[in-house]
Amino acid sequence: MSSSKLIQALKILLVVFSLAAPMQLSARSAQTRSSQLIARAQQITGDRFNVTTSTPRGVTVIAVTAPRADVLATIDRGFAELFAVARRHGYQNHLSFSDYTVFIARADRNKDSSGQYSPDIAVPAGQYAGGYYDQGGFIYAAGMVLAFNPSAFIIAEHERDLSRISNIVRYEGEHIVLYYNDRGLYARTADHSRCGAHPILQ
Repeated sequence: MSSSKLIQALKILLVVFSLAAPMQLSARSAQTRSSQLIARAQQITGDRFNVTTSTPRGVTVIAVTAPRADVLATIDRGFAELFAVARRHGYQNHLSFSDYTVFIARADRNKDSSGQYSPDIAVPAGQYAGGYYDQGGFIYAAGMVLAFNPSAFIIAEHERDLSRISNIVRYEGEHIVLYYNDRGLYARTADHSRCGAHPILQ
């Protein structure tokens, strides 16, 4: 190979490596964030999340056991309802299915205090400590926002009443949509111990 051809080949390799390095760094960074997110979810719920899949419309789902196809479709339906109402309010940011991760944990209870079917997770009482919902350092919640970047929340496994899943997805997603589009309303409604029942966006 002539020296001019060798120099040209080296230049091409240099360009390829300079383009590949940021992509590798980005992938490594994303993998680290994902591992940290899973560790945080496991710390809160005490579960092991062994299954990673996605809904037909691109929501990442990380679960204890493989979710059924109808559950995945119901998650999509909840996001579709959320995005539609968000757009009616003029919001534009963070309205893609692929922006979100939903963790599906084992339910810590399947019935509420009135005996109704209500798969919920036990989460630290936090700002609810000492209040009506405090069960001794924890509360039962239908869902819990885990992170804003990447955007993720936790719900409980459901065997039936799947419409409840779509409601939970919409309601937990409201907090994230507001975080990215209306920080004032987000701040006023993020803490349900003070105010802000769902649905926040009508």
